[in-house]
Amino acid sequence: MAKGKASTIVLSAEERCELESLTRRRKTGQALALRARIVLVAAEGGDNRQIAERLNVFRGTVGKWRERFARHRLEGLYDEPRPGAPRQIGDDEIAETVRRTLETRPPGATHWSLRSMAEAVGHAPSTIHRIWKAFGLQPHRSETFKLSSDPLFVEKVRDIVGLYLDPPDRAMVLCVDEKSQIQALDRTQPILALRPGLPARQTHDYERHGTTTLFAALNVLEGTIIADCQPRHRHQEFLRFLERIDVSVAAGLEIHLVLDNYGSHKHPEVKKWLADRPQYHVHFTPTSSSWLNQVERWFAEITRKRIRRGTFRNVRDLTKAIGDYVRQYNRNPQPFHWVASASKIIRKVKKYKETLETAD
Repeated sequence: MAKGKASTIVLSAEERCELESLTRRRKTGQALALRARIVLVAAEGGDNRQIAERLNVFRGTVGKWRERFARHRLEGLYDEPRPGAPRQIGDDEIAETVRRTLETRPPGATHWSLRSMAEAVGHAPSTIHRIWKAFGLQPHRSETFKLSSDPLFVEKVRDIVGLYLDPPDRAMVLCVDEKSQIQALDRTQPILALRPGLPARQTHDYERHGTTTLFAALNVLEGTIIADCQPRHRHQEFLRFLERIDVSVAAGLEIHLVLDNYGSHKHPEVKKWLADRPQYHVHFTPTSSSWLNQVERWFAEITRKRIRRGTFRNVRDLTKAIGDYVRQYNRNPQPFHWVASASKIIRKVKKYKETLETAD
């Protein structure tokens, strides 16, 4: 801390704005936010002792950052880079490690681990970890994908995304699908409840007590759900669910149904039912693109929140639990906000296809 009288702090409008922003910004580190507050209070006047008491910090801390700002302005509040130990691995060795990670596999395994790569290149696992982290490499992770081969992929994407982003007037957009083979599972032993320091625990094995199929229609604009559980998922059950939709929607509206390409959705009896009701318009997702159907997102919600960890002694208990969840959900529905434009989706898929062609 400088000796003698503390420096007078006079802030420009730009400096004050930046300092106030640092104190409010969520991502600002606590130390940097404190330094900004010290400077702001110092600009109001007062000695270091008063500022220290007001901010509940040491007087030396106030003096240090007050003088640092007086000399270097805003740049003085940031920590200077500190010299570290010299790097023990050269650029060529780093490049070779990255190349091996991307282009090779270890003998007898599908992917590299920290230890196997460390043994292969002769460096510590911690060094390999830092290299992989710096280059965003995660050999242990793998994700699935499937690109649509639908010749009308572009047209269908533009059609469905257009419904989401700009729905027609006096119309209702419903995303419809079925979640089949939901099992009524009961654990073989009682579940151990959640306790401090311990998660809820259940046996890994279970008893099956039958299945049900959940038919659901998501109102894209309101987020509400029309749902029904049926024992099977043939075209007969799908027709019964369409009848359920028909009595649930308001008269005089045009109904746009977003469907995937499952066989029961294109059955002749279903086509006849739709042809007799010209207010219904069907929009099929491209093949292998059920992710375009927003009701799939809702299926993920009910699976995570109500089905996966549930225990059911019979199908009746399962269907009751699903019905209770739907009723509760519809009391405060939360529509899913679609943000990706059709052009963005098409560009992304095109990029993936080019990557696959290059890999071949």
